[in-house]
Parts: sequence; structure tokens; C-alpha cells
Amino acid sequence: MANTAINRDKVHALAESCSDQGESFQPVATRLIKNQRRLSRFFEQNIGEMGPVASQVGLYMLSVSLRIFDQVGGRLSKVNTNDIQTATAKVQGAAGEIFPADDSFVERAKNVDWRAQPHLLDEILWALFERDDKTEGEVDLETDKAALVYLMLWAAIEALDANWSAPDNVNA
Repeated sequence: MANTAINRDKVHALAESCSDQGESFQPVATRLIKNQRRLSRFFEQNIGEMGPVASQVGLYMLSVSLRIFDQVGGRLSKVNTNDIQTATAKVQGAAGEIFPADDSFVERAKNVDWRAQPHLLDEILWALFERDDKTEGEVDLETDKAALVYLMLWAAIEALDANWSAPDNVNA
């Protein structure tokens, strides 16, 4: 069963805070990625086939997602192989509902009502597909690659949420 969703405003503020930190976020990102090594290894192995830019964007967004869980608090256990397989199967089962990666992809993705941490996933969709105000250094991925990055992140969020004990004040 999914945890209580972190509210949208908090997710956005925490994600923007990571972005605002620029290069100083790198050591934090590295620590968070190392702490969830099985998940990051799975991510690196699967997203690497999409090319270096998609891989870099995906790993950055994974580290931001980890930071959001970290800053909200609670207890986050390490994701194991079984968690990854379960989450991946769950997401792959829904892929047919949301593909193709066309103009309605984002809407279809948002309409999957059982997603864990839907506001975090909506933030990811916004960053990948809807954000207009790119800052220096930000890149746009091709739509098909952005959709695949989203699926990888969705599986990661499902696995993370399954290993997270949310604090009592998750939306305080």
C-alpha cells in the first residue's frame, strides 16, 4: 500500500531547492545515490542505453527524488532486487495505458490513479515535458526518451515508496 502522498507544493519547493543549489547539490546527490546502490545500479544499467544525456537527466532526477524523501523525513530502507522487480512489473503493466509518447502522454500518465507519490511523479512529468523556463545547462530530451526516463523514475519511486515509512507529519 502506498504511503500518504507528499503534497504538491512541498514536492515542488524541495525539487526547486535542489535545482537552485546548482553544483553544491552534487555531493548530496552522490551520497544519496550511493546509499541506494542497488536502485542506482539498476537505473544506470537500464537508462544507459538511451544515451549519455538521458542517463544524466535520469540520474539527476533520481537524486532529486531521493532528496525529497530524505528531506520529508521518516525512515527509508534500502531498495533490494525484489523491490525493483516488483515495481518494474507494476509500471510495465501500466505502460500500455500511457503510451505512445505523444501529446496526450502526460495526461494519460497522470490519470493512473494508483501511482505512489503522484505529486512527485507529476513534478517529474512537469520537468520532462511541460517546463518552459529552462535555465542554463538544462536540456530537453526527445519525447520518446523523456517518456522512458519517466517510466524508469516511476519504477524507482514505486520501489522507494514501498521502502519508506512516512513521518506522521508528512504534509506539515
